[in-house]
Amino acid sequence: MSVNTEISESFRLIQDEICLALEQCDGGAVFVEDLWERPGGGGGRTRVFRNGNVIEKGGVNFSAVYGECSDALKQQMHTQAANFFATGVSIVLHPNNPHVPIIHMNIRHFALSDGTSWYGGGIDLTPHYIDRSQASWFHSQLESVCDRFSPDYYPKFKSWADDYFYLPHRNETRGVGGIFFDDLGREEQSSESYKDFVLEIGRSFAPIYTHLMNLNRDRSFSTQEKMWQQLRRGRYVEFNLVHDRGTRFGLLTNGRTESILMSLPATASWEYDFTPEEGSREQETIDLLVKGVSWVG
Repeated sequence: MSVNTEISESFRLIQDEICLALEQCDGGAVFVEDLWERPGGGGGRTRVFRNGNVIEKGGVNFSAVYGECSDALKQQMHTQAANFFATGVSIVLHPNNPHVPIIHMNIRHFALSDGTSWYGGGIDLTPHYIDRSQASWFHSQLESVCDRFSPDYYPKFKSWADDYFYLPHRNETRGVGGIFFDDLGREEQSSESYKDFVLEIGRSFAPIYTHLMNLNRDRSFSTQEKMWQQLRRGRYVEFNLVHDRGTRFGLLTNGRTESILMSLPATASWEYDFTPEEGSREQETIDLLVKGVSWVG
């Protein structure tokens, strides 16, 4: 079995495990699967979740695609290689309750025909209202996974996430961050030493998010809190359409548009020059949407 086939099969299994865990935790809906093929080579399994007890809309996608590198793709990936192979799992979940946070995860593997290959990915949390204790717990879980591989990983990848999950036009981080990494192994003879780390990040997703779902799913909320959720979703849309590298990669490789834009919420709002009241929980959240917050330790 080739490395590309082995890692794509591992990603398929992770998709299966995550979908099962989310269905069991939500208890109100199941994933609908859409199998698709990419005209240039490969395909994937898009699994969409709608109108559950906890999750309003979300998706857990798997893909394994290959083909010729377009000029735009060569420029983005800094290569002159003729062909590429890419496989990964991508997740975004938008909850009903504004006290349940939005979450994103992506794990991916790239290989080029010039012999280079690498891993990338990330996981970040976007609460509509930031709860410091929950943000701390989330980061402690990621730190624990990272520390099993290297004590340098968490501080390095946490800082990278602060820089990546950032809206410069708003001067805000997307949420409380998490970890982000890319090009792991690209400058080395082999990227295989990073495979176990990336797979472990994927396996950590379900226990982390189902814990947060159960912690917040039954909390009551007001009309004002629901309105705030819509505004924060608007910020999420801005990031994914303007800055997200995964969105750009999918569009540049003629990926399936419906799967690429799965990350967008069912509804979102924008209000001109909205300013939260001083001292409100909304303003407290805005004040914490900055780089460099030490959530653990």
